[in-house]
Amino acid sequence: MSLFEQQSNEFRSRHIGPREGDSRAMLRAIGSASLDELIDQTVPAAIRMQSPLDIPPTLSEHEYLRHIKEVSLKNKLFTNYIGQGYYDTITPSVILRNIFENPGWYTQYTPYQAEISQGRLESLLNFQTMVSDLTGLPISNASLLDEATAAAEAMSMFFHTLNKQEKPERPRFFIDKEIFAQTKDVIRTRALPLGIELTEGDYKTFTPDASFFGAIVQYPNDKGAVEDYRAFTEAVHATGAYVVMATDLLALTLLTPPGELGADVAVGSAQRFGVPLGYGGPHAAFFATKDDFKRSIPGRLIGVSVDAQGNRALRMALQTREQHIKREKATSNICTAQALLANMAAMYAVYHGPDGLRNIARRVALLAQTVGEAIAERGFELVSNTFFDTIVVRVKDVNIIREKADRQQINLRYIDHQHIGISLDETTLPEDLYDLINCFENDTDPVTFDIAQDAELVHLPASLQRSSDFLTHPVFNSHHSESQMMRYIKSLENKDLSLNTSMISLGSCTMKLNAATEMMPLSWSHWARMHPFAPLDQAGGYQYIVDELSRYLCNITAFDACSLQPNSGAQGEYAGLLTIKAYHEANGDHHRNVMLIPISAHGTNPASAVMCGMKVVVVKALENGYIDIEDLKAKAAQYSNQLSGIMITYPSTYGVYEETVKEITDVIHQHGGQVYMDGANMNAQVGLTAPGLIGADVCHLNLHKTFAIPHGGGGPGMGPICVKSHLAPHLPGHVSLAGEKGVVSMSEGRGAVSAAPYGSASILLISYGYIRMLGAQGLTDATRYAILNANYMRARLASKYDILYTNHQGQCAHEFIVDLRPFKKTAEVEAEDVAKRLMDYGFHAPTMSFPVPGTIMIEPTESEDKAELDRFCNALLSIREEIEAIEEGKADKKDNPLKNAPHTQAVICSSNWEHVYSREQAAFPLHYVSENKFWPSVARVNNTVGDRNLICTCEPVESYMETEA
Repeated sequence: MSLFEQQSNEFRSRHIGPREGDSRAMLRAIGSASLDELIDQTVPAAIRMQSPLDIPPTLSEHEYLRHIKEVSLKNKLFTNYIGQGYYDTITPSVILRNIFENPGWYTQYTPYQAEISQGRLESLLNFQTMVSDLTGLPISNASLLDEATAAAEAMSMFFHTLNKQEKPERPRFFIDKEIFAQTKDVIRTRALPLGIELTEGDYKTFTPDASFFGAIVQYPNDKGAVEDYRAFTEAVHATGAYVVMATDLLALTLLTPPGELGADVAVGSAQRFGVPLGYGGPHAAFFATKDDFKRSIPGRLIGVSVDAQGNRALRMALQTREQHIKREKATSNICTAQALLANMAAMYAVYHGPDGLRNIARRVALLAQTVGEAIAERGFELVSNTFFDTIVVRVKDVNIIREKADRQQINLRYIDHQHIGISLDETTLPEDLYDLINCFENDTDPVTFDIAQDAELVHLPASLQRSSDFLTHPVFNSHHSESQMMRYIKSLENKDLSLNTSMISLGSCTMKLNAATEMMPLSWSHWARMHPFAPLDQAGGYQYIVDELSRYLCNITAFDACSLQPNSGAQGEYAGLLTIKAYHEANGDHHRNVMLIPISAHGTNPASAVMCGMKVVVVKALENGYIDIEDLKAKAAQYSNQLSGIMITYPSTYGVYEETVKEITDVIHQHGGQVYMDGANMNAQVGLTAPGLIGADVCHLNLHKTFAIPHGGGGPGMGPICVKSHLAPHLPGHVSLAGEKGVVSMSEGRGAVSAAPYGSASILLISYGYIRMLGAQGLTDATRYAILNANYMRARLASKYDILYTNHQGQCAHEFIVDLRPFKKTAEVEAEDVAKRLMDYGFHAPTMSFPVPGTIMIEPTESEDKAELDRFCNALLSIREEIEAIEEGKADKKDNPLKNAPHTQAVICSSNWEHVYSREQAAFPLHYVSENKFWPSVARVNNTVGDRNLICTCEPVESYMETEA
């Protein structure tokens, strides 16, 4: 390899951890002569890929950054006044640099281990408080995927609340005609499989009755009008139904909140609170509701509890894992939040405070008022005389206006041939109004206008102007200088363990390197400031990424078509199953509604199937974790005429390549079903095998796992689906792309599953960069080394722990399960004790009690080097010695380092130490820990107290004082 070829291939050695000498030592420990031999012992020959991936030549990091800059310039940055729930915004530099661009925030895992997640949990509690205050509703979750899916979640929650029987007694839902088009699109998609009947109309003339379970309105609405919904909500409530109000957080700083107007749920997007447009995402949606729905609210809810020392501690509340607990009885499959973006939005509110937010809102409203009145003075009619930031102008011919706007590089919203929408935002400056108003000028007279800074906002109805306070908690009134803000962000970051601290070996979740070069372009303006509904001829860069990434993913999966729209793994499941459902229905097989799901499946699998209107039939597993083929054959035959398909994960959820997988797919196809493959474990397939080779028909890909998008403390995620050609006509559509590139909208049979046509489009750049810099061989090697790392750790731990579910040659795939159940009998030690004790060693626990209760599932990924793998193994082996000490009676069963873990700095430094073991054993059990100690900020959190006393907003400041006392 020449010097220049070496440069182009440099990223492979940056991404993959083990060096050549380390690999040889690891193979000796495993007992394999070579990496090739290990792969042959692990991956069944019958499913192996016979030709290399068709991926362009590799690029060095320098070459890639130059390439992606050139691609970005294919995007034309016009000034956007399109609106529709997406607005340009100013991300404060202190937030951009210290959160958005900071691996201490974007490489954290979901805060299931609360003791090492207190920083982002506090930030997410701030987010919930911000949303609750602004919406006037007491309960808020820690974000959903986007505004449209949040609205659909509200509809589903209302539906299941009032319809407990199999045949719905109240099947109807009202949609006001003036909600955003993309929200209607997603609601229609969600309603159809559940048998929900939608009625669209004007809320002013709508008469609810007992057949309706709910209704949705927009505030301000799609045309910008600010409507008073008090009488409407009273009328809906009089029938026993509920109201969801889609709304805008910035507007709510000036307008009466939905809770005071009678809404049962408020939803919307927090995007305009400092989160870049990014061609549609990722953005944090919000969902606030009345206390009545606190046990039904979808998604994650951050709550307040106490730790083992009686100190205040935050954690995720029980219902955040609803789909895992209830499985096919779940009413939502929400698994991913948008935590990173919710943290940015929360920090935006912390930084600006209530007065700062009001000032931003007043500036926007004042500019909108100035534009509206200037255009009206020029003889144009405004559709509504009430508005906050959006006006709609009636014109004779939009083409005349559009020609002037295009000439000035301005994007307006062209609603139809006679109506134009204009939405202003915080980036709009007074001087921008000259060009904007000029679009409606006669090209002869100069543009003039007056802005009176203290002018009354006459277009906000007096009866709807906000009188209630918001963001009164000290956190929103204390950090308004950059120094204060920087230190507050850093103080929270220091409480959280992330990938810049140590490896996070979560099975199924693939916490691999999120390379800085992959991340950098996301901040560039030509990617960050693109509106998702901008004309396609202005989005050449994004279209290039969409087309190229789709092609690469199809090649990697051996499929024929791809949809990048689903913006989470669970959304990908849902979209994939909808595609299967649509295929059967197109063939006249409306009765095919049975989905077979192995008992070991991820909890979102059965939840997604139920959301698609399918009946779940569970398939048994054998003792070795394999799918029970005989049970599968029996159930496929039993439901042959009704069989829609099967959902499988490969390698299996137990971390093994099942040799019988092709037999499984053949059985399903013989009975007319389709095979859906969950892509959670694609990191063990890329370059070695592929879903299409195995016999799958559709597969979703977790880009936040296999393809290096960071987890962001619990989101964003992306879950594109790839399909065989026969399913391609049934992939999701989107109303904004109707007529474009052969895409149709829901009205023609293919509905949207996300608010934006390409989901969270900006983070597709990360996966694109990952693929381009690794290339075909690098992608294959990533899989090979993931298998090497897992088997090395398995081999090291096997002498002291029982390893479950290896293949016939004793090998695992890219992850493996350690059985901790025996220690409950021998030492009264639970899996949770081991998980908490690992924190004292500076590590995040592996996946706990999934798929087998009382176990941990370890996935090291390819990114970790041998030294880090050894540190983790040494920690677990040291913990095993601590368990042996209990088993042998050398340590107390109640008072030992495992039962009291984790040990905080305050506990270790306290003058009061009453344990029978030493402080040194508690805090510095191995030498490496003393060299770089990560301190959990709270002791073990009491989940029971938090569930019994659900508090999900910032408590009054007095409560902190009481805790400290």
